[in-house]
Amino acid sequence: MSAERLYEIIRKPVISEKAMVLSGEHNQVTFRVAKDATKAEIKAAVEKCFPNTKVGKVRVVNYSGKRKRVGHSGYTKRPAFKKAYVTLAEGTIDLISPE
Repeated sequence: MSAERLYEIIRKPVISEKAMVLSGEHNQVTFRVAKDATKAEIKAAVEKCFPNTKVGKVRVVNYSGKRKRVGHSGYTKRPAFKKAYVTLAEGTIDLISPE
C-alpha cells in the first residue's frame, strides 16, 4: 500500500459531543474516511499519520445520504459517507489543541 493512499484514507476528524465522550472514557477517536477504505487500511493510515500511537480496534459505519426538501417542489440528497471509530491501544491523539 502506497503512502499516498494512506494519506487519502483519513478525510477529517469528527468533533462532536459523542466523539469527545468516547475520546475521554474509551480512548477512541472518530474520523470520516474514504468510502472504499477497509479496516486494515484505516489502521495503517492512523498509525502512519499519528506517530507514537498503536491502534487496537477499528469499527466502521456506513451512512447513506438522506433526502432533503429544498424549496416548495424540489428535493436534493445529502452525500453518503463512512465513519470510523478507532480504539487506541497505546498513545493519544489530541485533535482539539493546536500545536
